[in-house]
Amino acid sequence: MLRNVATFVLLFAVWLLWSGHTEPLLLGLGVGSCALVVWLSRRMALLDDEAYPFHLLVRLLGYIPWVLWQVVLTNIAAAKVILSPSLPISPMLLKLRVKQQTTLGRVIHANTITLTPGTVTLDVRGDTFLIHALTREAASEDGTGALDDKVARLERR
Repeated sequence: MLRNVATFVLLFAVWLLWSGHTEPLLLGLGVGSCALVVWLSRRMALLDDEAYPFHLLVRLLGYIPWVLWQVVLTNIAAAKVILSPSLPISPMLLKLRVKQQTTLGRVIHANTITLTPGTVTLDVRGDTFLIHALTREAASEDGTGALDDKVARLERR
């Protein structure tokens, strides 16, 4: 029930923000349309933990700045490699075991790896990721487990 109410409030807030209408008739239609969407989603069993991970919201406030800082650092490292006259790349494939227990946790982890320059997640099979890294340093950063630990803490209940 709490998930339904939270979804309704979120939908209505977005509707209100995007529409900008405050006339009573339009507000009523907005409330009705948001309530209809929540009711239909509930009937279709779409409102589960993975579809709307409200439990992650607070932890994401700490995770997102950390990821953005990692993106800045890896951008600088990738730019140094690319702009170097000797172009010291050493592409490699790396298999990495991860700690995530949920599909959502694995998706967050794989997408974060791909978001950082110099690495791309190519395949996810169970708890094993196949990663392409531009340099040995980029591969070792993925192998340290810092990201794995951060995502494991993020998905923990």
